[in-house]
Amino acid sequence: MPLHRTAAAGPALAAAAAVGPYFAWEAWSAGSGWHPYTDLLTPSVATARVAAARSTLVGAFGLAEEDVPTRVVASVFFMGVAARLLSPPLGAAVAGGALPLATRANLWWSPVPAGPMPIAYGVVPALPAADLDPAEVASALVDGPLTETVTPLLDLFRSTFTLSPQVLWGNVASSLAGAVGVLADTMPRHADRAGQILEQALTLPPLTGTGKVVRPDPTRARRFLVRDNCCLYYRLPGAATCADCVLTPAPTRRRHWNALLAG
Repeated sequence: MPLHRTAAAGPALAAAAAVGPYFAWEAWSAGSGWHPYTDLLTPSVATARVAAARSTLVGAFGLAEEDVPTRVVASVFFMGVAARLLSPPLGAAVAGGALPLATRANLWWSPVPAGPMPIAYGVVPALPAADLDPAEVASALVDGPLTETVTPLLDLFRSTFTLSPQVLWGNVASSLAGAVGVLADTMPRHADRAGQILEQALTLPPLTGTGKVVRPDPTRARRFLVRDNCCLYYRLPGAATCADCVLTPAPTRRRHWNALLAG
């Protein structure tokens, strides 16, 4: 793969940002309250962020603290951060024609009580991706941004919150599939390429065995993920299983797919 070729990441990331808030990274500037991404890879900071997310959840829905397991919040919080780390590179590769090769050293984050975690980028090279086939883009995404930024966070959450690696890697697959779905729904012209990248990514370690990609209507490019595991979200009071969860009944999943395809 021609990883030696580079392009500017900025224009491609701008194209990704048009998809939605989870696809937007900001240009980093000093003195703007940004924290190095590497800070998030320390147990104390990760624990504090999960505790803040748990407090927000308890307060927003009037829940009893003892009914909101920290491990469940940690799993869901991790999935949200994974989505923020993977959606912009994926969107940039598909909609902007270049895959940003972000590393732990050139990303920053900012704490918020809820919603997408703000992410900023510094000097980030990009791999020209317009002429690459979906398998090459998937390989570059997995070997590059996923391995460099998501994997160390996953390892930290696995050890700090005693979460199963199967659950956490399933969360990564779900984050990637969610990004593909939003991209397909927002920019239908890119739906097939994004779906093919997802299919290829799930054939690569460490995402193998996390789930399968389904195309319920062969006349439509839209793909969906069916996980082989669960993110644990349903264990929160009043919550249900997610549409891609292994525990969701097939008829319920099918109704969800049909609603999105009809929308």
